[in-house]
Amino acid sequence: MLRPMRRIAVTTKIIALLALSALPLALRAEEAATATRPAPVDWESWHADNEVTDVASLQRGARNFLNYCQGCHSLKYMRYQRMATDLKIPTAVLNSNLVPPGASALDYIATPMPGPDALNWFGKVPPDLSLIARYRGADYLYRYLKTFYTDPNSPSGSNNLAFPNAAMPDVLSDLEGVKSAVFRTVKNPDGTTTTVFDSFTTTSPGNMTPEQFDGFVRDTVNFLDYVGEPVQVQRRAMGIWVVLYLLVLTGFAWMLKREYWKSVH
Repeated sequence: MLRPMRRIAVTTKIIALLALSALPLALRAEEAATATRPAPVDWESWHADNEVTDVASLQRGARNFLNYCQGCHSLKYMRYQRMATDLKIPTAVLNSNLVPPGASALDYIATPMPGPDALNWFGKVPPDLSLIARYRGADYLYRYLKTFYTDPNSPSGSNNLAFPNAAMPDVLSDLEGVKSAVFRTVKNPDGTTTTVFDSFTTTSPGNMTPEQFDGFVRDTVNFLDYVGEPVQVQRRAMGIWVVLYLLVLTGFAWMLKREYWKSVH
């Protein structure tokens, strides 16, 4: 009776030793898999890096907005003529390609979409984008336009990381391509788990390369930044002279103060 029990005990010890010896191998395999796994996409650190002094970029951005955005969104504080003057767009090009039929160059940039139709189709009227860059910031707009992904549960068939459950569909998918979002589960210190974004996977390529689409988005954001404050370039240039003037005025005021108070001190 003792020999079978000894055999069982020996067998149990052998199995335990094998399990312990395999544990480091499993840990090393898990570490290797983690090391080879691509780092998660940190989309929240993306920056537009736009520059409103780049007139060529602003011209391309105006073209992008009028072709892809004006169908739903307006720029109620910007006139066609003002845009053409600031962006150095020839009058012939403005009248033949940019101003819609029936409109004047002195009109504000309006959308042809009726408000009731927009409310019926999207559930809300698309906002005017005249001040969106000043309200949200250029970086937000850049991330918003770059983080659309397919979502079968969304009424529009798409969703957005910067603005979850956005009513706006992915209108630039023909340029960027259709992509899906990959999420992963992360364990929190308290033992609970959280689902976080990991990366994008392109399911259908678009008409542009990633580099071309990135330039398209940057130009569009650059244009919206200009529309939010058309005089910002002049304001910044003037600001240098204003500061210099105040410094000189401060020097004269200090000397005048010394002259008034010299008899007291």
